[in-house]
Amino acid sequence: MEARLKTELARTGDESAEAAALRLRAAREAIQMSQIELGAAVGRGKSAISNMEKARSFVSMDVMRYLFREHRIDFNFMMAGLYAQLPGDVQDRLFAELATLNSGTGQKPSSD
Repeated sequence: MEARLKTELARTGDESAEAAALRLRAAREAIQMSQIELGAAVGRGKSAISNMEKARSFVSMDVMRYLFREHRIDFNFMMAGLYAQLPGDVQDRLFAELATLNSGTGQKPSSD
């Protein structure tokens, strides 16, 4: 995938809650976890993860810390869509999910 498309899909440089919510959803799907599972991993409920994915609240530090420590998805990607520092296999999974979420058919249904 070319850099221009990656930059567009990751909304690189966009630090809004909406952009972070999209990146969180892609990250969660890429690591094949439900909202319930991710919430349990960070000591939060499903509704907290759902609210982050709907941009009702910003992605929390505990979620970003978990994604970095356990799945190599770092703060730079979650906060600003910067991706060059991510390992290639992580990029492949994230951008496959971002492409699906940004497709003309709309977003994938939430998985619980």
